[in-house]
Amino acid sequence: METIFAMSSAQGKAGVSVLRISGANAFDACRALCGDVPPRRVASLRILRDPDGLILDQALVLTFAHGASFTGEESVELQVHGSVAVVSAVMDTLAGMPNLRLAEPGEFTRRALENGCLDVAQIEGLADLIDAETEAQRAQAFRVLSGDLGRRADQWRQDLIRAAALIEATIDFADEEVPVDVSPEVNALMGKVIDALDREIAGVTVAERIRSGFEVAIVGAPNVGKSTLLNSLAGREAAIISDVAGTTRDVIEVRMDLSGLAVTLLDTAGLRETSDTVEIIGVERARSRAADADLRVFLVGPGEAPPLDPEPDDIVLLAKADVQSGEYPGISGRTGAGVSDLVDRIGSILRMRASGAGIATRLRHRDAMLRGRASLSAARELLLQGDVAADLAAEELRSAVRALDSLVGRVDIENILDEIFASFCLGK
Repeated sequence: METIFAMSSAQGKAGVSVLRISGANAFDACRALCGDVPPRRVASLRILRDPDGLILDQALVLTFAHGASFTGEESVELQVHGSVAVVSAVMDTLAGMPNLRLAEPGEFTRRALENGCLDVAQIEGLADLIDAETEAQRAQAFRVLSGDLGRRADQWRQDLIRAAALIEATIDFADEEVPVDVSPEVNALMGKVIDALDREIAGVTVAERIRSGFEVAIVGAPNVGKSTLLNSLAGREAAIISDVAGTTRDVIEVRMDLSGLAVTLLDTAGLRETSDTVEIIGVERARSRAADADLRVFLVGPGEAPPLDPEPDDIVLLAKADVQSGEYPGISGRTGAGVSDLVDRIGSILRMRASGAGIATRLRHRDAMLRGRASLSAARELLLQGDVAADLAAEELRSAVRALDSLVGRVDIENILDEIFASFCLGK
């Protein structure tokens, strides 16, 4: 492959900037800049020079041999002073070298995939790790990046290949000395994989919520204090506050880190009957977003019931508790009374839900596991018919293996690679 280079740290002024070079000519480029190739994987201080011998910078240089780098290729990393001028000068020098070119977005990671250093699930984990904003997102992304999903998929694959081999042995060598009844072991192997898939499938929705963020909708009648509460939770004037009922017409979103989880708070239009055309649209959107939210916080007045039927975990609070009292726990966005308790309660509910997350984090993973699960169910049904359907059962097992192989990119990955790498920056 061509040798590529790019800046791997953030653009702009910094204390240190990192430039990465990868490919067959990486060491030649290092030798041209530094005069030699420092010992592998040992940070060495070197003077960088342009082709005319002019000093560009003093940098820490790390070199990685073939098979020992992120990409699996010979690689060099330059830790230069992070001024725009220094980075530009070093990049211009690299661009002028033969057989080197600027990397495309995600190209270093794509080479790691092509060279067998990462599987597709790990790459998705890396993308999530780069985008992680909360502790829960970081921890979940790192589990995927570390290869946990791939290792589980490999174990499932081995079990299903063993089951298929047992079935095929009864077909191909029916007259030989092979076990006559392999169904107990086959059923045990399939049952083991089915149970594991069921657990992972059940945890995907929660894992995807950790990755993308939970939604919490604040719901209530007009002028009940929803926008004031949102502003109090956000710590800023995110929503317009007015004594005029129906001020909020659209859904206002505020994203925040709550108990280590990414949470988007939704301030919705007040729910009431109205003849105002625009407000009707706002009320319909409020009902829709509230229904789709992971959790709802209902604000009500004294003696009032929530405008929608609460789900088991939903929270019902008395609004404007600084000026009125009622049967529900009170809260006041204006004075802050009860706000800390609400934050703790939301965090507790969402942390409990997050505890059910599995290793698989994306809907793509869920779809692959569902396909595998469906093939295994079909194989089970066919085995109940006896030897006459053994060949069909074996084929269903192979279909299950192919479905699970797509989790880590052994098959059917080209259509998703462009989407994955679209989120990567130039130096990754």
